[in-house]
Amino acid sequence: MSDAAPAQKLLLIVEDDESLARTLRRSFERRDYRVLTASSHEELAELLKSESPQYAVVDLKLNGVSGLSCVQTLHAHDEHMRIVVLTGFASIATAVEAIKLGACHYLAKPSNTDDIEKAFGMTSGNTDVALTARPTSIKTLEWERIHQTLVDTEFNISEAARRLGIHRRTLARKLQKQRVK
Repeated sequence: MSDAAPAQKLLLIVEDDESLARTLRRSFERRDYRVLTASSHEELAELLKSESPQYAVVDLKLNGVSGLSCVQTLHAHDEHMRIVVLTGFASIATAVEAIKLGACHYLAKPSNTDDIEKAFGMTSGNTDVALTARPTSIKTLEWERIHQTLVDTEFNISEAARRLGIHRRTLARKLQKQRVK
């Protein structure tokens, strides 16, 4: 019988908000994870040259660009990695894309360490998820269209506004109203 301790779980947090990254790091370290952080796709790529995390938390919007490319890179690095996308800009379009690119779960902010760790452990879908009785509203459809356009333009506000046929400041105001923190 071996007395060796189990291998420490390695988690990579890809988040450009330093305060949130620090909070998540501390919380996961208290749960015996070894935690690495990156604030951009470039930092992520550099870390993956020397590290192979089993878990990752990826912010959807990193300094104005999509974190979906990080999900794709992480999944290509290790298809068994448990990747959770964390976002303040939740939409059906980005949730679907995140899962297609290799994320195991998609959580809207605010989410805590318990939520994220639970998501890491979810290995299959849940047929008991409650279906909403409420039909989709015009506001929800508008938000979905705006968000899909933002994804298509890699979160370039000016280009998204042009494609949507609205003024850039109008789009910025709508984003501020819709923001989930």
